[in-house]
Amino acid sequence: MRVSKRSIGAVAGWVRRQPPKVKAFLSVVSGMAALAFLRFVVHDHDNLFVAAEAVHAVGISVLIYKLTKEKTCAGLSLKSQELTALFLSVRLYCSFVMEYDIHTLLDSATLVTTLWVMYMIRFKLRSSYMEDKDNFAVYYVVVPCAVLALLVHPTTSHNFVNRIFWAFCVYLEAVSVLPQLRLMQNTKIVEPFTAHYVFALGIARFLSCAHWVLQVLDTHGRLLTALGYGLWPSMVLLSEIVQTFILADFCYYYVKSIFGGQLVLRLPAGVV
Repeated sequence: MRVSKRSIGAVAGWVRRQPPKVKAFLSVVSGMAALAFLRFVVHDHDNLFVAAEAVHAVGISVLIYKLTKEKTCAGLSLKSQELTALFLSVRLYCSFVMEYDIHTLLDSATLVTTLWVMYMIRFKLRSSYMEDKDNFAVYYVVVPCAVLALLVHPTTSHNFVNRIFWAFCVYLEAVSVLPQLRLMQNTKIVEPFTAHYVFALGIARFLSCAHWVLQVLDTHGRLLTALGYGLWPSMVLLSEIVQTFILADFCYYYVKSIFGGQLVLRLPAGVV
């Protein structure tokens, strides 16, 4: 076990000393290797989406435990929860008017939970909320996402406004975790339950991204054609990739901390 920890520590130290371009290259290579592994191990790639939803549910369960048992919301970003509620609300509307399916029920459950978390942070546990640290300006992501949705949206036969809403929720989901990452960067220290929750988000989004990428490969690109034409299909795939890489750095330090036997995650400067 000690040898394993030393080996992991040596690799982590080597990676930490590399310039940003090398780190980015290593991240891409690691992602491609993970995708190749999943492609050969998971035969039905739809299971990856189910796994993503399951991991997300685990993350939410950890969050509920933190708020009900620990009686604190320290380290949690209210703004990130508000962005999550916003894109889920828009996506639910689109689901009802465009394509009602099982995902509508899953999103409904997630939205209810998110609204409960917002209520707990804003009212019940307000005294432990780090408002001064939760200082990400949400209009930096909401406005660009709205503008991008106006410019690039689905080319289906649905109502024009509904297509813009659909694009908006896809773009906003990709960046909704940024306020949470900013808060953690401001505090530099992340307590276990918050770290577990954010790590679960990272894994869920990677599995969701893997589902999309592998489906595109399996259909030889026909899935993108089914989504429409123009830039929209590429933007859907890019959004999945972006939200995965946004959390990749945090997940690296989380794994490093776990293998190092640290209960509290300490983030170095510049992670977010």
